[in-house]
Amino acid sequence: MTQALEPFVNRVVSVITSDGRNIVGTMKGFDQSINVILDECHERVYSTNRGVEQVILGLYIIRGDNVALVGELDEELEARLDLSSIKAEPLNECKT
Repeated sequence: MTQALEPFVNRVVSVITSDGRNIVGTMKGFDQSINVILDECHERVYSTNRGVEQVILGLYIIRGDNVALVGELDEELEARLDLSSIKAEPLNECKT
């Protein structure tokens, strides 16, 4: 699994956690336990009443046992999104 994360180093990624959080930032590193280090990151908080709120986190470490999904973001597409107009149900907790 850790070999699959290598291409994401120094790229902007979105990490979905098992408790339903969406954290976006630049992946600076990871280890064999899939603990992920993100820099310049923020959490995207979704709501059905208002647009996406972005909570600044800065440098952040996500424990490997809490990582559900990691994906690279298309920075060009991201720049065109108006997150303040996007309304969505918050993500649910992953059940194992």
